[in-house]
Amino acid sequence: MGEAVRSVDFADVGDDRAIREAMGATAPIIGWLPHDASVVDAGRRAPPMLPQALFGSAWDEFARLAQDKGAPIDYVALGFVTVAASIIGGKRRVRPYPAGTWDEPPILWLGLVGDPSFNKSPALDPLLRILRKIETERAEEHRERLADWTADAERAKVEKQSWQAKVKEAANEGLSTPPLPADARDPDQPRRRRLFVQDATPESMGEVLAGNPQGTLLIRDELDGWLSSFDRYNPGGRSFWLEAYGGRTYTIDRKANPDPLTISFNGVSIIGNIQPQKLAESLLSGAKADDGMSARFLWIWPDRPPFARPQCSANVLGLEAALRRLDDLAWGIGEAGDRVPVTLPLEPSAADAFEAFQLANRDHEDDSAGMLKSFVGKMSGLALRMALVAEFSEWAFRGGAEPRSIRKETVEAVADFLESYALPMAARVYGDAALPVVERNAATIARYLLKHKPKTLNARELRRSAGLPGLRDADAVREAIDALVEASWLRPAPARKGGSPGRHTADYQVNPSIYGGANV
Repeated sequence: MGEAVRSVDFADVGDDRAIREAMGATAPIIGWLPHDASVVDAGRRAPPMLPQALFGSAWDEFARLAQDKGAPIDYVALGFVTVAASIIGGKRRVRPYPAGTWDEPPILWLGLVGDPSFNKSPALDPLLRILRKIETERAEEHRERLADWTADAERAKVEKQSWQAKVKEAANEGLSTPPLPADARDPDQPRRRRLFVQDATPESMGEVLAGNPQGTLLIRDELDGWLSSFDRYNPGGRSFWLEAYGGRTYTIDRKANPDPLTISFNGVSIIGNIQPQKLAESLLSGAKADDGMSARFLWIWPDRPPFARPQCSANVLGLEAALRRLDDLAWGIGEAGDRVPVTLPLEPSAADAFEAFQLANRDHEDDSAGMLKSFVGKMSGLALRMALVAEFSEWAFRGGAEPRSIRKETVEAVADFLESYALPMAARVYGDAALPVVERNAATIARYLLKHKPKTLNARELRRSAGLPGLRDADAVREAIDALVEASWLRPAPARKGGSPGRHTADYQVNPSIYGGANV
C-alpha cells in the first residue's frame, strides 16, 4: 500500500475533531462506513403532485408552456392563477353563505421556492410580457384622458377666476357669496393603470393603489429582498403589507402632504421567487416568523422536472385573450351611482361542499402546530379566493356568459387542491425551516457534492468560492462538514503544503459511494 497507517486508540478520543488531530498528517483510514443518504434531503418531505382539476381547460397550455421553459408546471399554472386574481381584484368578491357578512376578495400571495436552476423567472416571463403589453395599451388611453384632463383643468381655472371676481363684487355690495360652480372645481387627475409593479415602498404603493381601485400585482424576482425592506423606509412597512392581503380600506398619513391618502381597496396580489435557504433565513425564522406573513403565502416547492425537448409551442395568445377578458370585467354600480364590487354567492350545493371542507380543515388545524397551524387557519379564506379565481379563469378561457355564482365542482376542485397539494407543500416548506441550521447547511453541501462530484473537498475553498447560501461563515462550514463526516459523506484528509511545517489544510475525501461507486 506504500505509506503506513498509524494505529489510533479511539477509546481515548472524544469527538471527530479529536480524531482528526490524533490522525495528524498520517494517511487516511482505509475503508468507509455506509453513508447516510437521507442527509441530502435533511428529512424533507417529498413534494406532492399538482392536481389538474383546478385548472380546467387551461391545463394543456400550462403543460406546454412549462416544458418550453424547462420549469415545473406548478410555477406556470399557479403563476397564472395569481395573475388572474390580481386582474379581477376589487371588482369581484365571493360570499360563502347567504346568512352573515363574510366575503373574500381574490387576493393571492404565491411563493415560488427552488434553487436557481429551477427556472422560476422564465416560467413567469410569458405572463409578465402579456401584462406589459396590456399596460402599454392602457398607457396610450391614459395619455388621451390626461389631455382631456388638462383642458378641463384650464377651464376650471378660468371659471374659478370668474367666480372669485363675483365673490369680490358680492362682498363689496354686501351680497351673499355666490356658490362655486361645478365647472370651477379642480377635476381629479386621471391615474395610469398599473397591472403590476416590481419594487415599491408602502407610500409609493399607496399612490399606485389610489389610482387603481381594483388593486395590482407585485412581482419580485428575489422575494427575500422585499422581505428585508419592510422596515428600511417606513417603520409600518410590515403592517402595510399584512393589510394588503385583506383588500380593506386603508389610510396613509403623509409628511409631505397634510391630507391623508385614502385607499378604497388595499389589495395587492404577490408573486415572489426565493431559494430554500434564504426562505428559512428571511421569513421562517426570528421573532416575526409567526406574525401571519408566511401563512398568507401559498408556497410552491416542486422538484425540478427532467429535461425534455419541447414538442410544440404553447398558445400564449390564448393566455393573453383570457387575461384581457378578465381585465375587461365591469364594476358593479352602487345606489349612489358609484363603482362597487360584484359579490358572487356559492351555489347551494357548493356551500354544502365548502362547509364540509371547513369541518375537515378544523381537524387539520387541531392537529397542527407552529407556522403550519397559522397556514391551516387561513385555508378557509384561501379556498374561497381560489374558487372565485378558478371560476372566472375557466370562464375567461371558455367564453360564454359571465359567472354569477360559484359551482360545486369548482369548490370541490379547490378543496382537493388545498388538501392534497397546498397543505403537504406547506408542511414541506415549514418542516425544512424548522430543521437545525447545521442540518440545513449539511444538506446544502451534500447537494453541492452530488452536483459537482469532487473527489476531495477543502473547507476554506468551499466557503470562499462555492457561493452556497448560509455557508460564508467558517464556523458554519466547519459544523456542517462535521455533520457530513459523522454521516460518512466525508472523512478528514489533512496535509501540509509542500511538506512544510505549519497548520494542516482542511481537506476532506469524499465517499465514492455517494456517486454510485464502491466503498474502498
